[in-house]
Amino acid sequence: MSRPLSTFSQEEKKIQQLSIQEAVAFAKQNSYQVKKVLEDIRIQQQVNREVTASALPQVSSSFNLTDNIKLPVSLVPGEFFGGAPGSFIPVQFGVQYSATLGAELNQILFDGQVFVGLQARNAAMEFSRKNAELTEEGIAVNVHKVYYQLLIGSRQLELYHDNIERFEKLLHDTREIYKNGFAEQLDVDKVSVTLTNLRTDSLKLKTQINNGYLGLKMLIGMPLTDSLILTDKLSDDLIKENLLDTAYAYTDRRDFQLLEIGKELNDYNVKRYRLMALPTVSVFGNYFTNAQRNEFDFLKSGGRWFQQSTIGLRLNVPIFDGFRRRALMEQAKSAVRKSEFDMELLKLSIDNDVASSRNRFRDAVLAVDAQRKNMELAERVFDQTKKKYEQGLGSNTEINTAQTELRTAQTNMFSALYDAAVARVDFLKAIGKIY
Repeated sequence: MSRPLSTFSQEEKKIQQLSIQEAVAFAKQNSYQVKKVLEDIRIQQQVNREVTASALPQVSSSFNLTDNIKLPVSLVPGEFFGGAPGSFIPVQFGVQYSATLGAELNQILFDGQVFVGLQARNAAMEFSRKNAELTEEGIAVNVHKVYYQLLIGSRQLELYHDNIERFEKLLHDTREIYKNGFAEQLDVDKVSVTLTNLRTDSLKLKTQINNGYLGLKMLIGMPLTDSLILTDKLSDDLIKENLLDTAYAYTDRRDFQLLEIGKELNDYNVKRYRLMALPTVSVFGNYFTNAQRNEFDFLKSGGRWFQQSTIGLRLNVPIFDGFRRRALMEQAKSAVRKSEFDMELLKLSIDNDVASSRNRFRDAVLAVDAQRKNMELAERVFDQTKKKYEQGLGSNTEINTAQTELRTAQTNMFSALYDAAVARVDFLKAIGKIY
């Protein structure tokens, strides 16, 4: 079991024990990147409702109150009132106050653009979901890599401790040999310097691991004050798991699925602009009641209100739009072709990703075996050199050389182990099997 080497002890709130799959699940639940794309899904849900609303009845009401402060004046021929021919008499028509209350209803019976919008709702929703899955996949890849890096770092730290113990014993033995006159002070100093370097490198590695835990917490959306314990172990069986013969399909890749949905949405655009050439049909109706008064007494009972209502059918036939629809249609067709080209390009990219990641994975597994054997050999060389030195048959220089070679072999071993873990993750991502 691996755990951080230092924690926020005074601010610690919670202990989280997570396997790698649990860490991925935690990230999908708490990562702010995932939360952002989930909001995009909710936005699309409301956009779909907006599209649906266009096909439903549209009802509105209105109330209008007018105060004719100055009534309009009209000139009436004077002869209507017994005046001389050719004369005019100014007359005011109307009342000071008028009020109108009513409601209107409009219902689309056929509109090509609304019709296609209704058809495209599911595809648009799936596009948002698939985009969220693509974001989750990217986070899963990063979680796997950081998780493996921390596991390897913990194993590397254990070896550092073993090396420190070796050199602590070697320092003790060298001092005893020096006391007996079979070694020089220089030999003691060299071992002491090497031991100090080992301890310093160990502290640096502890800091790197602690920072790695902070990075993993931030990646999965965990409070930095929580204590995180990694429950998985990075075994050779996991690294060497036989994946190289795994079959793959383009449709397993979420980015390919996203392109397929994008092409479908572009196809809907072509259909939408094609249907723009068809007439739109809708029905409408309204009902109004109005009253006119010389005094503001609309709220008194007994006053007369006059009703008016209509119902009708509206047909709008497009005749000429300056070739706008044709331009939109060609743009949409080009978008479809671009989607098809993108899909073909992605197929080539997927083939390349799978082939190259398979090669890297195969070579990385072989490198792990080779570096492990090399590290074991370096350990034996160091132990044998140390025995010779203790028996007075070897020199301090040989000890330092053997120790340097051991540390190099250990570093190469863990570098190969991490490369293999990363190559495995990259291969799983290439075949669309990372979760």
